[in-house]
Amino acid sequence: MSSHEIDDGELTPGVDDHEPTGSDADHHTFWADAVADEILARDPEEPIVIKGGVSPSGIPHLGHFNEILRGFFVAEVLRERGHAVEQVFTSDDRDALRAVPRNLATEDWEIVGLGAVDGGALGRNLGVPYTDVPDPFGECHDSYGAHFAGLLRDSAELIGVPVTFESNTALYESGRFDDAVDTVLASDDAASVLADYQASATADDVPFMAQCPECGHLTPDVSEPDLDERTVAFACTGMEAGDDEIDGCGAAGRVSLREGKLPWRFEWPAQWTTLGVDFEPFGKDHAEGSWPSGEEIVQTVFEAEPPVPFVYEWFTLGGEPLSSSSGHVITVSEVMELVGPAVVKYFFLRNPGRAKDFDVSRLDQLVDEFDRFERLYFGEEDGPEELTALADRAYPLLVDEVRPDRVRLPYTFAAVLGMVEDRGFRVQMARDEGHIDDDTPEWAIDAALERVERARRWAERTDNAYNYRLHRDRPAHEFDAATRAALDDLADFVAAGNDGEAIQGEVYETAKRHDVPVGEFFEAGYRLFFDDTQGPRLGEFLGELEREFVVERLRRDG
Repeated sequence: MSSHEIDDGELTPGVDDHEPTGSDADHHTFWADAVADEILARDPEEPIVIKGGVSPSGIPHLGHFNEILRGFFVAEVLRERGHAVEQVFTSDDRDALRAVPRNLATEDWEIVGLGAVDGGALGRNLGVPYTDVPDPFGECHDSYGAHFAGLLRDSAELIGVPVTFESNTALYESGRFDDAVDTVLASDDAASVLADYQASATADDVPFMAQCPECGHLTPDVSEPDLDERTVAFACTGMEAGDDEIDGCGAAGRVSLREGKLPWRFEWPAQWTTLGVDFEPFGKDHAEGSWPSGEEIVQTVFEAEPPVPFVYEWFTLGGEPLSSSSGHVITVSEVMELVGPAVVKYFFLRNPGRAKDFDVSRLDQLVDEFDRFERLYFGEEDGPEELTALADRAYPLLVDEVRPDRVRLPYTFAAVLGMVEDRGFRVQMARDEGHIDDDTPEWAIDAALERVERARRWAERTDNAYNYRLHRDRPAHEFDAATRAALDDLADFVAAGNDGEAIQGEVYETAKRHDVPVGEFFEAGYRLFFDDTQGPRLGEFLGELEREFVVERLRRDG
């Protein structure tokens, strides 16, 4: 069993015995270069085809980009080497709707429950292919399957990945799958191979599912395929959906082979041969299940070779598995509003073989990691040799344009700036902290302020310590003599250049020296800055602000 080396010396498990080859050792600092070596070792025809795929159930979410972005990095490496590449993503929309999802996404990415749509229409269409289930939102798309695929296509455009989307239904109906279907049904080995991997299958089965022309349900109860007429006999007796049984209508007859589908274990190899797939990444669930059968089927039934595989680890969302059907997801649209495309790409670039968590509450840490990765590329700080080598090799793939004069405001500082609406005040605070100077181009300032808006949305979404509004003008509050004296002393401490942690401790000490109850002194500070009685950790927050502004506010000047 082979493995692909990645940036930190860990291994991403492969699924064959083919070791990466390549003449340039530098390429192997980046797992996508090792994959590209494997692909090119097979001397593929061009364009080289990179594929991913999904069954359109529930809400398209960030987890679906495991394949899209891993494929993107390999595609970009191959393009750098002068090869033509097409990245495709298949929607397995000829699959049957087997369960009604709890949540769905509108065309504008609003996540809604079944009460906001015609949930009954979904329930009445269990067992029907996704492309024949009506769009639950009305007429924005031709079907439920088209609605899902449209959202996924929009997500790819948002993040800047050029992908050609292929509908399985269209592959069947157009005849592009005809050769693959005929090959499976003509094979003496197909059914027995399936029986080796699927307990419910037998060597006497016809490996095909027909769609009933009366009720639209898929049925596995088929027989007597006629490859000359390209028809098959069927009986609509129902189908299994997990632990449930979906009843059929009892109709029987013959239908065209274009009015049905292959079982998944055959459909995946059919995609490889029909689309000419050279590389496909997939999750470890497929590595342990569908891949072994797909590899044997494509070799014994189709007499072809499987694409170069790449197994990635799934990631969790807030410590729990993503689930499209249950609604525990985060969409690409949501993530883009919080961090932007470069950070999203970075998340998928690092450690594809390591289980990790996407924690919205800790997005500041992810952004800090990206910023450091970027600084390593520009030589602005030192870091571990392997990480620096990876940054040198792969950072340009994360951004539209490599720009040394870019400005990256630390994410939590951007969240502090997000407490004020005034653009000029934001720019002045960034200037006072040394992030912007007289030579900073206007485009870089605008780009830096985009992060402020994203950090503000993060604060609102998580309701964290930055979810407050700083008042540009001093709120009108009166304080007793002891509190005024304490505020003046705290102003002197800030003016002396102490950092946020020291200021936090001094708040307590100053209150004690002036016999002001600590809680009341904190409230006084919050009233001055937020016109409220609560807020973030006051001292640390004041340490993030421009010193002169803080001193002036504590002294109640202006």
